[in-house]
Amino acid sequence: MRMPLARQVVEAVAMENGVCVRPMAMRRTNLDTGETEIIPVPCGATLASKCPPCAERARRLRMAQCKTGWHLEDEPVPDPDPPSEDAKVLAGFRADLEVARRDAERDSDPAGVAEIDELIGQVDEELNALGVRGNAAPDSRDRPRRARSTRRRQDAPDLPRLPVEKRTVGRTYEAADGTTWRPSMFLTLTCDTYGRVTSDGTPVDPGSYDYRRAARDAIHFPKLIDRFWQNLRRAVGWDVQYFAALEPQRRLAPHLHAAIRGTVSRMLLRQVAAATYHQVWWPSCNRPVYSDMVLPAWNADAAAYLDPESGRPLPTWDEALDAIGDDEEPAHVVRFGPQLRADGVTANSANTGRMIGYLTKYLTKSLDACHDIGTDAQRRHVDRLAEALRYEPCSPICANWLRYGVQPRNPKPGLVPGRCRGKAHRRETLGFGGRRVLVSRRWSGKTLTDHKADRVAFIREQLEALGQTGTGPAMTGTDPARIAWTLLRPGDPAAPRREHLLLQAVAQRHAWRAQLDAARRATGTGLPATGPPVTARAA
Repeated sequence: MRMPLARQVVEAVAMENGVCVRPMAMRRTNLDTGETEIIPVPCGATLASKCPPCAERARRLRMAQCKTGWHLEDEPVPDPDPPSEDAKVLAGFRADLEVARRDAERDSDPAGVAEIDELIGQVDEELNALGVRGNAAPDSRDRPRRARSTRRRQDAPDLPRLPVEKRTVGRTYEAADGTTWRPSMFLTLTCDTYGRVTSDGTPVDPGSYDYRRAARDAIHFPKLIDRFWQNLRRAVGWDVQYFAALEPQRRLAPHLHAAIRGTVSRMLLRQVAAATYHQVWWPSCNRPVYSDMVLPAWNADAAAYLDPESGRPLPTWDEALDAIGDDEEPAHVVRFGPQLRADGVTANSANTGRMIGYLTKYLTKSLDACHDIGTDAQRRHVDRLAEALRYEPCSPICANWLRYGVQPRNPKPGLVPGRCRGKAHRRETLGFGGRRVLVSRRWSGKTLTDHKADRVAFIREQLEALGQTGTGPAMTGTDPARIAWTLLRPGDPAAPRREHLLLQAVAQRHAWRAQLDAARRATGTGLPATGPPVTARAA
């Protein structure tokens, strides 16, 4: 059924003005006057398939975040203040309580243990209030920990290991004429090959293409990335910071682009990438134990899944892990491929903006739509990878473990292999269940919410400097604490039609844009170039 023409026209106008095409109707109530108003609030989608204006707004915010932290010359986050005397006294008392608790456990005194645990909880609360994190709860300390050997694999080269300094800013270089600069880097990493492919990314021989390894590499790729940054920091001896985005190559293998603050030699980067791996210590899942026609059934009395023939409960997750011998190999090992590219970038160069745009190019698209899929061979390639991901276990709680004769962790009724709701099994994610954008903690010293607030505050400062006030809900002078927001549910008689919400949002955007244009005309040269990118969308 075709959409009514009126809505098509309104949505087209909304998209031209950068207005959310799927706004949420929110009732804003002034608690002092009782006045109510229906306000359109953006949906906040990050994919263009859901809402192109909101996705583009989110992408531009990520671009601003990347630019802010890429070429910093000073540390973004200062070192924490030393602990106060009160905190030291509490920590000493906490240590005495630990000894007393251990003595009470040895003397089999449950009442004494409970009393000491209560005191430990009170001390931890006071330490947290002073900015000092206490130890874990006693319950988590008593839980047994399964350990594996940390010895490096014999097929992985050794890495240099240096003490990691508490600095995130790279090295400064000085030329013969006294000019100084502090360059940074743009890094590209990808997974290994799974078989020969053609120019459009499809396998030359689909029968020999290793889709199982491709699916497992995609699922466990986030762990490999974390291990790479850990190894890199230990190899260079300082706290390397990064802003990275994930996208698939044309052959659909995970592909990582990262902006790195500071410089690292290309030889060392290749050495770290070659020596980085992640071992997956899971039960074997190479051969299915049960078919789709005969699967384990849930038994409520036993609170477990039973074998359809013997009626015995399947091994639990912990039992399956305990059965892995020390002399056995891991279920899977993830590695980077030989493709690695590292380019130097200087601040405010012509390539900086281009590389930031390239880094965030596909953030508004799902992974299966990053590249044009126009041929039948490409569609069949995606279908085969999606089918391999369908039955591949994605986590310890995945329902696919039942297919391999193992109960998932924390089993519950209704689990069916091939129907796991994990994000990694979705076609649009191609096995990658993590976040698309990976930002280190000390990249800019701010969260994404802080960057968004900076952009809004910058526009407000420009308007206030000219004696203007905002007209939208985000710029009212009312105390936010005296405003209540309520989401209007579908079917609410007060909820307006979507066309009316869109027209209201477009009119609101026109008013904001008029204020910005007036500010630019008043200043003569426009808004300062040193501030955040200012558009009507940032308002």
